[in-house]
Amino acid sequence: MGKNKINIEPNNRTSASSLNDSEKGVYSIHGVTGSQYSVNTDPTSYGSNDFALTPNRRISVINQAKEAIVQLDPKKFFRKKMLTKRFPILQWLPKYSADDAIGDLIAGITVGLTVIPQALAYAGIAGLPPQAGLYGSFIGAILYIFIGSCRCVNVGPSSTSSFLTNQVAGGDWPRAVLCGVIAGIIEFAMGIFGLGFLIDFVSEPVLSGFSSAVAIMIFTGQIKSLLGINATGHTFLQVWKTILQDIQNTRLGDTVMGVTCLIVLLAMRQLPKIKIGPTDDDRKNTCHKIFNKFLWYIGTARNFIVVVISTAISFILIENDRGDILKTIGPVPQGLPEFRLPLFTVTETKNETGFVTQQGETFWDMISYMNVGLLAVPLIALIETMSINKSAARGKPVDATQELLAIGAGSLVNCFVGGYPGNGSFSRGAINRESGARTPLGSLYSGVLVIIALLFLTPYFQYIPNSSLAAVIMAAVIFMVELHVIKPLWRSKRSDLIPAFACFIACLMLGIPVGTFMGIGVNMLFIMYHAARPKIQMERRYTLKNNKYLLIKPDRCLMFPSVDYVRNLINKQGMKEQLPVIIDCTCVYGADFTTATAIKMLLDDFGSRQQSLFFLNLKPSVAETFEGAELDMHVYYSLELLERIVDDPKTNVDLLDNVVDDTKPKRLWTQL
Repeated sequence: MGKNKINIEPNNRTSASSLNDSEKGVYSIHGVTGSQYSVNTDPTSYGSNDFALTPNRRISVINQAKEAIVQLDPKKFFRKKMLTKRFPILQWLPKYSADDAIGDLIAGITVGLTVIPQALAYAGIAGLPPQAGLYGSFIGAILYIFIGSCRCVNVGPSSTSSFLTNQVAGGDWPRAVLCGVIAGIIEFAMGIFGLGFLIDFVSEPVLSGFSSAVAIMIFTGQIKSLLGINATGHTFLQVWKTILQDIQNTRLGDTVMGVTCLIVLLAMRQLPKIKIGPTDDDRKNTCHKIFNKFLWYIGTARNFIVVVISTAISFILIENDRGDILKTIGPVPQGLPEFRLPLFTVTETKNETGFVTQQGETFWDMISYMNVGLLAVPLIALIETMSINKSAARGKPVDATQELLAIGAGSLVNCFVGGYPGNGSFSRGAINRESGARTPLGSLYSGVLVIIALLFLTPYFQYIPNSSLAAVIMAAVIFMVELHVIKPLWRSKRSDLIPAFACFIACLMLGIPVGTFMGIGVNMLFIMYHAARPKIQMERRYTLKNNKYLLIKPDRCLMFPSVDYVRNLINKQGMKEQLPVIIDCTCVYGADFTTATAIKMLLDDFGSRQQSLFFLNLKPSVAETFEGAELDMHVYYSLELLERIVDDPKTNVDLLDNVVDDTKPKRLWTQL
């Protein structure tokens, strides 16, 4: 037997005492075998009756998964529409022009000059050797050209992903690579099964608290390199405790170099804002434009310039036997990394004296160590990449599924060359956008620059001072602290400050992975509280004959967390007023079986007191749920009609006689 669908249709049978046109608001709600549609009600009646003529199609995560699996069918996957959707390069490459090539070349080289010092610095944040940052900065970025959809995304290590990797993997390279494998698999699976909506559960206040905490933690972690001292720890207090314990060993050379680089970087950051010539760009001459562009390039490439100059100073000191003044990053292996499968187990190694230099770990040992952080890494990667996409899209829709596939694939291929988890970076995305990137092809040029650096420049990287890289990081993350959101949040909705500060404090005190999920958890508690305590508007009204009734209007869907609260509130108010009660269901757009059970009990409560209870503007989807629970009730779609029933209860009986139609199979809903 087929499943009955709810059909809402006007009653067109009337008795001798039929109603006039203004009273066409009572509907017979019944099951009709084979019905597929919900029908619009009278738009002139009271309240919102925006019931569209749409198929009663139910879409669930399971259905989305089935559709995703169907897409893997080779016959359907290799269709032109599917190929162009999953390989966006097929959309823009046929239309590629000379102007696009110039824009991508400039943007790619500019980003590449930023990526090289950033990669070396971010590897330090992750607690890994400097080459690990470079290894993860080219192959994923090049792959993104083929499957990425945003011109501004450059896949690779970011300050956030690097810090999370350190928190999750504890500075162990094999664990960091395995973390990238699992993060890539999770991201790719989320893309296949359309789970990009999960980022909707991370609110802006929580994201602000997270970003600010990460910025402070990264800044704090770089103080040791800036001062040339030793410090460890995973939380804010732990790091500061070790910094203070070793503060007496501060090195003058590292401190001077680091502070100088930091000041210069902050000053150079202002260069792109300097403009000469008329305010109107059309009135500027060639000299004005060239000079302004020159300042912009100098300001944009500030990291590269500062690192090169500080490296030259360090080289001169070492050549003059003064290498003890500055700590450097040390030797970096020359050449491209070996392409091989990542390690899923680590064998214990010992030196010649029998001392254990590398503790052995099984796959499950590494998984247990990383724990809940394995879920935080892909989630934050998605949030950061989607933020770049939305800023570059300028209001156009963003395909979260495609971006998940792209960054997931990027993380997976990075692991084959020893790279750790990466994603789009805010700083690289901003440079891409401001440099005039036209397509994702700009990532090719930045990737090539990284490859050139690995092949030819690594012998010089050993002279890079740790303090200059620390200054590069500190100058970038200091602007990630989102103090500017506090005032708008205070003015807009002060309760949103609670999950923001909860996430911020938890990240500082308990670590980033745990703090992130605590912030999301606090936010979810607020959502659940509002779901369990809907606002209910109660209004005492008068009919044309001056009879009083109580109009009750819930403001949202009624699900199992809220039904007891709503039922008790309506019952309490009904007993207190002893008036006919009309429940306006205009805003009730969803219900479940628990709701239907509570409504049945509410009908029994009012029936036992011989008190009238009416339902107004019940959505068809909610009516279907109620009918499935076999409730005995009647629904109206005209407040004027209900007021006439309140004035003359006998009218209700006449209407019940008129709604009976034996020509169709149905369950009659009657009003108590």
